[in-house]
Amino acid sequence: MADASKVLSISPVIPVVTIEDPQDAVPLARALADGGVKIIELTLRTDSALTSLKLIAEEVPDILVGAGTILTPGQADAAVSAGAQFLVSPGVTPSLLTHMLTFDVPVLPGVATVGEVMTVLENGLDTMKFFPAGPAGGPNYLAAIGAPIPHVRFCPTGGISLSTAPDYLKLPNVSCVGGSWLTPAAAVAAKDWSRITSLAREAATLSN
Repeated sequence: MADASKVLSISPVIPVVTIEDPQDAVPLARALADGGVKIIELTLRTDSALTSLKLIAEEVPDILVGAGTILTPGQADAAVSAGAQFLVSPGVTPSLLTHMLTFDVPVLPGVATVGEVMTVLENGLDTMKFFPAGPAGGPNYLAAIGAPIPHVRFCPTGGISLSTAPDYLKLPNVSCVGGSWLTPAAAVAAKDWSRITSLAREAATLSN
């Protein structure tokens, strides 16, 4: 169940979302789903993130909600208890990866080097998050990794926009990208859910 390949096939873009006010969680998730994006990575960067995650998991059944920015085993425990349907870490350590693999949910560990890719492979996973994609080398770096390790599939995240996403999606070792541009802070603050639906609809048309 730890394999995240099916998670990466849901949408060409996985929205990476930070929610400050839990009251925004459900309408935001519904806005994404209405635009054809049926997945969300909710970052654990706010004190109320677990509350938002729980609300989405309970009230928006047509969207797959995962917990991002998993840094510790305790955060993984809390996220799964709140209803997280997959786990995402920005990087990987042996102890964190071992702990995340104890859950019956898909795991998307973050990697930025060839050595980290090989470490995750040794633990039985060939689907990973590439972060931070832009600063770490972008599409050229991922293309280079694909030569010696062609069977690994990535979700690059970090510094990606609607205009640069196609550069990643055209690579054979990229299944989808992660992006925060689908839920701009200004749109969330204004509760402009139609704007988010429009951005999601635009993102859903991307393909690799």
